[in-house]
Amino acid sequence: MTNTASTIAERAMTRPGSMTRWDRDFIAAIVVLAGLGAAPFLLNALGQDFWIEVLLRAMILGIAATSLSFLIGLGGLVSLGHAVFLGIGGYSVGILANLGMENGFLQLLVAITASAVFAGVTGLIALRTRGVHFIMITLAFAQMVYFTMIGLRQFGGDDGLTINYSSTFGAAIDLGNKSVLYFVVLGVLALVMLGYARIRKSDFGLLLKAAKGNERRVRAVGFDPYIYRMVAYVAAGMLCGLAGFLDANFTSFVTPDAMSWTSSAELIFMVLVGGVATISGPVVGALVFLLLEEFLGGLTVYWHFWFGLFLVAVVLFAKGGLVGLVTSEKRP
Repeated sequence: MTNTASTIAERAMTRPGSMTRWDRDFIAAIVVLAGLGAAPFLLNALGQDFWIEVLLRAMILGIAATSLSFLIGLGGLVSLGHAVFLGIGGYSVGILANLGMENGFLQLLVAITASAVFAGVTGLIALRTRGVHFIMITLAFAQMVYFTMIGLRQFGGDDGLTINYSSTFGAAIDLGNKSVLYFVVLGVLALVMLGYARIRKSDFGLLLKAAKGNERRVRAVGFDPYIYRMVAYVAAGMLCGLAGFLDANFTSFVTPDAMSWTSSAELIFMVLVGGVATISGPVVGALVFLLLEEFLGGLTVYWHFWFGLFLVAVVLFAKGGLVGLVTSEKRP
């Protein structure tokens, strides 16, 4: 049974008045967004400003992870070079800001456009492959950019680039203000999650899922999966570039390490832990990642070992991720 047929069957078997898995997923997303909206006020009252920054970082990484979840969950495209778009977005901000161009509209346009161009060019080759070959080609392209930026001393080389000026959108919005940045990122995350929810159930999303399950059948009915995958790949790259733009304003610093394969692996971790193809899974996975990094890193120098064990446990016992545990249908 194809993914599209499975969706139709699920709708047909749903009792009137009962909630589907998609309904529960949407409600979970609303709860997550409401919690993120209320958290700064509560944490500020408790004098725990550090955790506000952790949540801000989690939301930014959640946007990047959502773009990867879009590729993995709908298109079956596992990229080990996806974090390169974080770096492209970040360096777009850093280079322009240090040239005195602080206009946020210009920086955002450059970040998204550069990400789209890179995704389009590399996608022409990468999307003609599948499985492990796609993984290795995306890794190769990302590592090429990674080592190129290490060698460019005028942009900081492997020491990274300090960003002296934050992005501004007129007099009202200065992303150098962390309170402003928090709610800007929250608004962007809400739009991204809503857009992802709509795409997932749109004809475009269903065709991507159908091509993942049976590419020949999709071709037989007159659709070219390559074109749909290209659109998805470019859109995901642009979204991750947007996350890079926001991250650069948060940290006031960008480094080639943001593009490394380990950063891409961390995004995959977030997607798997939170839940592939769930609306709020990527941001939940990002928050879990940062919390584990914070607590385990303070307990032992071997924290990566426990990190790995946690991932194995999630994959074995919560195949739908942490959000999937909550939203999956409980059968008697």
